[in-house]
Amino acid sequence: MTDGIDRALHCFQEGFNCAQAVVAAYGPEFGLTRDDALRTAAAFGGGVAAMGETCGAVSGALMVIGLARGMTDAKDKEAKKRTYGTAQEFIERFKARHFTLLCRELLGCEVGTPEGMKFMKENDLHTRLCAVFVKDAAEIIEELLFQTPSRAGRTHPE
Repeated sequence: MTDGIDRALHCFQEGFNCAQAVVAAYGPEFGLTRDDALRTAAAFGGGVAAMGETCGAVSGALMVIGLARGMTDAKDKEAKKRTYGTAQEFIERFKARHFTLLCRELLGCEVGTPEGMKFMKENDLHTRLCAVFVKDAAEIIEELLFQTPSRAGRTHPE
């Protein structure tokens, strides 16, 4: 495993949500402090504020893509096109692995309800599934932004 993937999994195992784990793993490479990365992604866990919508690992990865490729000049249409293209490729690859982006579909329960949380705990979904989504999101980030699953010879993305 690469450093970014390891950092994401470690952060997730520390108790941070899936979005926080992915952003904190890569944010510092783009000038974000770890604390700022954790705060920025804090509301995206559990499919956006535990609502079962877009998986937090996906949201976190899309934030990282924005950090890497996002436009800072409203007239920079090429940066916007590049960002959206990379984001769409990320989504296609994640869906190829997991069929959906929706947290509730990935986990088979409504995470924001007491029943859903009970189901998650009883079935150890946090460890069995959520950690896999964090790992896969980080792997795809590595592939897309650094063009290799290996950190050896890693170059900063465009």
